[in-house]
Amino acid sequence: MEPDYGLLARRIRIAAESKKGEDAVILDVRGLSSVTDYFVIVTAKNPPHLRAMDEEIAQRVEEELGERAQRVSGTPESGWIVQDYLGVVVHLMTEERRRYYGLEILWNDAPRVD
Repeated sequence: MEPDYGLLARRIRIAAESKKGEDAVILDVRGLSSVTDYFVIVTAKNPPHLRAMDEEIAQRVEEELGERAQRVSGTPESGWIVQDYLGVVVHLMTEERRRYYGLEILWNDAPRVD
C-alpha cells in the first residue's frame, strides 16, 4: 500500500518546525513533476541547525509513520540537505542557499499545501 504522501509532507513540516525550522512550505507538484508528489522546503539558520532538523525529521518520520528516506544528499556544511522519501522530497537549506536556488520560483505553478 502506497503511503499517504500528503500526510507525510505535513508530518515532515511539523518535525522541522519543532526544531525551529523557518518558512516551511509544502508544494504540491503532482502533475508538474514525474519525480515526486510534494516538496517540503525549510530554512535553517546554520549548519548545526540543518543537522538538527535532518535528524529530527528522520527520527520522527520513522517512529510515527514507519518510513525512512530512500536517499539523503548534501551535508550541513554545504548548506543544503535533501531527503528523498520518493513521494516527498525535503529540501533543508540555509537562507543563502534557499534564496540562490529559488525553488519556490522554479515551481511557482505548484499549489502550496496548508
